[in-house]
Amino acid sequence: MNKINNIADVRRHFRNNKEPVYFISATNFNLLGIGDWVGNFRHINYIDCFDGQQRNVFVPKEKFPRDFESIEDINNYLLEHKEVIDFIQSRASGDDAGVAAFLMFDEHTEEICRQLGLRVAFPPAELRSRMDNKIETVRIGNKAGVPSVPNVLARVGSYQELLEVSRELGDDLVVQTAYGDSGHTTFFIASEDDYYKHAEEIEAEPEVKIMKRINCRGSAIEACATRCGTVVGPLMTELVGFKSLTPYKGGWCGNEMFAGAFSQEIRDKAREYTFKFGEALREEGYRGYFELDFLIDMDNGEVYLGELNPRVTGASSLTNVAAFAHSDIPLFLFHLLEFSDVEFDLDIEEINERWSHPDSVDSWSQLVIKHTDESVDLLTRAPRTGVWTLGADNRIAYDHYSYHPHAAENEREAFFLRISGPGDFRYEGADLGILITRGRLMDDDFQLTERAKAWIEGIRGEYAGQPLQDPLVEEVAVSHAIGGGNFKIL
Repeated sequence: MNKINNIADVRRHFRNNKEPVYFISATNFNLLGIGDWVGNFRHINYIDCFDGQQRNVFVPKEKFPRDFESIEDINNYLLEHKEVIDFIQSRASGDDAGVAAFLMFDEHTEEICRQLGLRVAFPPAELRSRMDNKIETVRIGNKAGVPSVPNVLARVGSYQELLEVSRELGDDLVVQTAYGDSGHTTFFIASEDDYYKHAEEIEAEPEVKIMKRINCRGSAIEACATRCGTVVGPLMTELVGFKSLTPYKGGWCGNEMFAGAFSQEIRDKAREYTFKFGEALREEGYRGYFELDFLIDMDNGEVYLGELNPRVTGASSLTNVAAFAHSDIPLFLFHLLEFSDVEFDLDIEEINERWSHPDSVDSWSQLVIKHTDESVDLLTRAPRTGVWTLGADNRIAYDHYSYHPHAAENEREAFFLRISGPGDFRYEGADLGILITRGRLMDDDFQLTERAKAWIEGIRGEYAGQPLQDPLVEEVAVSHAIGGGNFKIL
């Protein structure tokens, strides 16, 4: 194929794509709708969110009992499943089985892919793991001129040691371990009692990040480091720690995308920092899709680097459906292009300039709804995937099936992607589903709006479960449930 020089060339290239492209994960949530842009694109998933209605989603019919400890375990299970192997081989062209993308993968995943003839469209797992280290993120940021919240990096063996190494940061601290979901591995410590609640995890680490606690709001921005430069998406607000959505203090539970997220100065600074960080990642050998969390200090407007996710993320579902993505191409297509054999030379500066314009960002929000009670039961009823409506009385009703958030045409409609369904165990922290709608779901004080509360209450009301009487059965149920090993599947 001739060299790609503009967005129209990219669109045409992927529309005419013949090589199989797979997104392999527990669900298809992160890359909803990408199949509309890429010919021969298929999802291979463990959970069927669509009751078999979605043609480009393949879920093996036979399930084998398995205790998963990570999303990598789920993906490796899928790739070694006979039905999945047969499906991939049936679509292969000789030794070329196509391209595989993942939310998470490890060295074993890479080896299975080599055996199947699949090319992994991401940097090596070893490099991704190093980039995923929160301690390493601080160092890369410092090198790139992207500041973190005032912090120290140190090994901590006791509360006294913590106080000694963080003397200049004050008494109210936030401690993070190198790896893990922020809802589980971020500890807020203002006293000795707080410390001892988490002492075992902190003291087990060779090094932790100790930050001054600031009055901040969370934000997220996705980007893609390509050979032509780093393409930067819009700054999104984050929903964090809402008790009606997640049982985890500090746990991510959604995003908002709208043109006025924070001030223009803050948005510009976040975009500048993201570009700088992307260029630093390229120097480290990393390329492709990534997401940065920024902490916005509400007292002085400073923008601080939070953490790096070297992958597609939970925010990708919004980044790839916004107005700029549909007027040009979704950000993920830059990622696929970077890992293709096609030569391209795109004007990244011009694309970034266009994407930064407020008219390029329409307003979308999503809620990640988890089971927040400590109870365990077996689901007997669950809401279907598709478009739901919110009536004038704030009651919700199922309207029609769809696979795409764009099917929700206004703020009284929402696309719901069901994760937990009838026959699944419902336990504390279980992902019930994701609701995506137009408009905002938080107010200017970062509190849930009445509309958001109505949607949450309505969706929860569509679930029903049968209690488990035997505590031993409860324990076995949670250990066999997806995510029951206390890991995030989205």
